[in-house]
Amino acid sequence: MNLYDLIIQDKEQVTLHEVFLEESNKEQLTQLIKEHTYIKELQAYHLPVNNKVLLQGSSGCGKSMTAKAIANALGKNIIILNLSTIVSSRIGETSQNIKMIFDKAGREKSVLFLDELDQIGKSRGSDDKDVGEMRRLVNTLLQLIDYYPQDALLLCATNHPDIIDPALLRRFQVKINYKMPSKEFLDTFYDNLLSKFPEDLNSIERRYNLSFAEAKDYTFTVIKRNLIKKLEAEIQSIKS
Repeated sequence: MNLYDLIIQDKEQVTLHEVFLEESNKEQLTQLIKEHTYIKELQAYHLPVNNKVLLQGSSGCGKSMTAKAIANALGKNIIILNLSTIVSSRIGETSQNIKMIFDKAGREKSVLFLDELDQIGKSRGSDDKDVGEMRRLVNTLLQLIDYYPQDALLLCATNHPDIIDPALLRRFQVKINYKMPSKEFLDTFYDNLLSKFPEDLNSIERRYNLSFAEAKDYTFTVIKRNLIKKLEAEIQSIKS
């Protein structure tokens, strides 16, 4: 398989202002970005720079957006890999593919974003079809993470941190937790989304107990419906 066939081509530009984060998460990400902005100065004092980050928690609550925003803030290229699509029935081939991606990201000093880490990083147990092969795959990942260059950044995301191998979890210097947004947080999110559209289009009945991704999809669906109704009414008015 070609190396570029493994990488998700996503050129969306995201700023940190577009990512809705709780204050504690925002503080951690701000510190991370500043460390990489001043990496040479910190290294001159032999200070370690955090470059391995685990984004964990509810789906649709901003993990992918966060990764893109960090890369954008640092002016780095982002390499996105969904681990659920790279896993091969031949474990050795999976290890080789992952190593190629790590090598590329390290050479380019990129932000490497591994989504669905639990697909290959889960704890080994008696229910595994081949415990030995899975252990070798996890060991490969551990070695790649250990030797990942400090001037590159590794971000991993999972909805299921509880099933990830403990040895793998210990490699991450920063862990950021995502959870379903509160009603107040969603209201702020809705306000921000709707402010980009004319008042005659942005009238919606707000829904709650949703992730940010679900709320965004719902909002855009209603806006499109309102716009189409408006266009159809204008066409009908012209005809009559």
